[in-house]
Amino acid sequence: MNKLLEKANVLAEALPYISKLSGKTIVIKYGGNAILNDEVTKTVLEDVAILKIVGINPILVHGGGPEINSVLKKLNIESKFHNGLRVTDAQTMEVVQMVLCGKVNKDITNTLNSLGVKAVGISGIDAKVITVEKMNGEFDYGYVGKIVKVNTNLLNLLANDEYIPVIASVGSDNFGNSYNINADTVASEIAKNLKAEKLIFLTDVDGIRRDEKDPKSLIASITISQIHDMIKKGQISGGMIPKVEACINGIKAGIKRTHIINGTIHHPIMLEIFTDTGIGTMVTGD
Repeated sequence: MNKLLEKANVLAEALPYISKLSGKTIVIKYGGNAILNDEVTKTVLEDVAILKIVGINPILVHGGGPEINSVLKKLNIESKFHNGLRVTDAQTMEVVQMVLCGKVNKDITNTLNSLGVKAVGISGIDAKVITVEKMNGEFDYGYVGKIVKVNTNLLNLLANDEYIPVIASVGSDNFGNSYNINADTVASEIAKNLKAEKLIFLTDVDGIRRDEKDPKSLIASITISQIHDMIKKGQISGGMIPKVEACINGIKAGIKRTHIINGTIHHPIMLEIFTDTGIGTMVTGD
């Protein structure tokens, strides 16, 4: 009986959050080092399916860094990174598109469909959902794109109907060239253009820490100015920088809450948004 009461209390705690988010759009970025365990991945996707079933509109954006690295290694192609972003020459771009659009996207879509919901796997190339131009600057990243336009028509049609869009982080320019795009940036831009209620980043750490090496230093809530201060001090670095920048861009664009949570544990989305305490870091405006 105690176990049954515990389950009932969990549902009661979740009810006001479900009610508040019903009919709203939540953009979730999943991929990279968060996808390392098939069992955990299934519980994450169960969370996404539950969101749809209770009347929330989830949109899932994914990367797939480890999968790309694995295939590149098999092909004897070196993986190169600069400031947390993949350096993508023409040969690497072929592998990125093959892995993200052909394998990871369809694996995620297939699993969601097996959970009783209807997922549709696409990339930014489809229906020109994401138009990019080559990222220019002091460093040449190769075929890495800067987003210049997000076409929300297809995403709205799918999300506001009975489907869950699953989006691979590949886009194209106006000349038909494919580009690799940082998945955190894709999620942020899509959430911004859809005026999403929430933007959630699933990663392989608990959230933002005061001390990167100390799990007990997790920050439950942080403002934009505090993030800038931590970057200056070197407390936020590497692959976490694109995530916090995506959070900041989302908040500035009007997204009410952005979250960085650990996607390597069971049911992280439910624990973050359907409980009073949450489990990760919530980024807010100043």
